[in-house]
Amino acid sequence: MQAPIQKNIAVVCNPLAGAGKAIKLAEKISEKLSALEILFSVFNEKWPEDFENFTDVFVVGGDGTLNYFVNLYPDIKLPLVIFNGGTGNDFHWLLYGKINFENQIQLALSAEPKPIDLGRCNEKYFINGVGVGFEGEVAKSLTGKKKKAGKVSFMAMILKKIFSYRSRTYRIIADGKTIAEKKYFIIDISNGSRAGGGFHIAPQAKADDGLFDMVMIAALRPIYRLRWLPVIEKGQHLNLSFVNHFKAKQISIESNESISFHLDGEYYEAAKLDVDLMPGKLLFRY
Repeated sequence: MQAPIQKNIAVVCNPLAGAGKAIKLAEKISEKLSALEILFSVFNEKWPEDFENFTDVFVVGGDGTLNYFVNLYPDIKLPLVIFNGGTGNDFHWLLYGKINFENQIQLALSAEPKPIDLGRCNEKYFINGVGVGFEGEVAKSLTGKKKKAGKVSFMAMILKKIFSYRSRTYRIIADGKTIAEKKYFIIDISNGSRAGGGFHIAPQAKADDGLFDMVMIAALRPIYRLRWLPVIEKGQHLNLSFVNHFKAKQISIESNESISFHLDGEYYEAAKLDVDLMPGKLLFRY
């Protein structure tokens, strides 16, 4: 019988994530791995060029940290684990739910790696989702600001912007077919089901089905935006008359104005978005 491969784990941490939460969590992981006599190395300020000689990578941070990781190492083949060291942690929630630390460590060390889809938007990668329109405006306003845990910061900025935001006209093409050309409040292209630290914008999305979930919310008067916000937060909005929901692999979004959008919470602007899916591109233990 062949002996099991000796693990050698790279622990990569974003020291700024979660206002110090990630650093403390990386220390906790280190203590646990040391107690189990498992080889590991911790990378905080400077991450390695590659992970040669490692068997697994533990990423400690939030959705922004994971976004940075997949853009730095889009072709990585090693099994990955994300630990919730950030503020939103939406992709961690998708894979692990409300798991406690001890149970996640056990999963991270024993679970078989499973394929997870990766998205690409204008040559940048994302793992959780793309948010266009109002979501992009909120992400822009949060850029550079210290965020509180969960959806507190996201909700505060939503309430600040919800009455003043002006919906724009977008032309949307999905899998080669023109879907619409009209004003939208939100256009969301989801690989994961949750964003913004707890908003279930695409409650039916799965990160391993080879498809994006498209959720498009038509232009709404400000009072109705506020009225339906709690419904959207709970993921109970897909059957509403002003919401269009479908699945697709390739999406293009055009507008006569510069498009404000986010990738996993990171803000960008572009004249046009070309989004495509790479099924099973990454491996995660969960």
